[in-house]
Amino acid sequence: MWYSTVLTLSPRPRGFHLITRDVQTALPELGRVQVGLLHVFVQHTSASLALSENASPDVRRDFERFFNRLVPDGASYLEHTDEGPDDMPAHLKAALLGSSLTVPVSRGRLALGTWQGLYLCEHRNAGGARSLVLSLHGETNG
Repeated sequence: MWYSTVLTLSPRPRGFHLITRDVQTALPELGRVQVGLLHVFVQHTSASLALSENASPDVRRDFERFFNRLVPDGASYLEHTDEGPDDMPAHLKAALLGSSLTVPVSRGRLALGTWQGLYLCEHRNAGGARSLVLSLHGETNG
């Protein structure tokens, strides 16, 4: 079985946001897959995806602080500033983290570890709605 859909997430503030439930809700077909893979792709160059700890909000804040220190807004060495001081840093952060994730599916569920969750990493101050392509492939139970 192959299934694909586009999930449009409402605008979120800059930061790291758990989206595991959003993805699962957008894929009721997931429950039929006994073994397979889910590929998640963000269709933007200033947002990214990550897989990390899902319980403590401190982790999400620490991610944001780390990446802001690694690639600060308005850095003097950046040339691309047409869309504001957060634009080029957002592109760099997205390139570092990546635009896709592949997660195994087992017995109708994402085969995530106990403390793992999917993140949308919003790197712009006003990034707007974000579109994710969800592609599910696997063997169903009938």
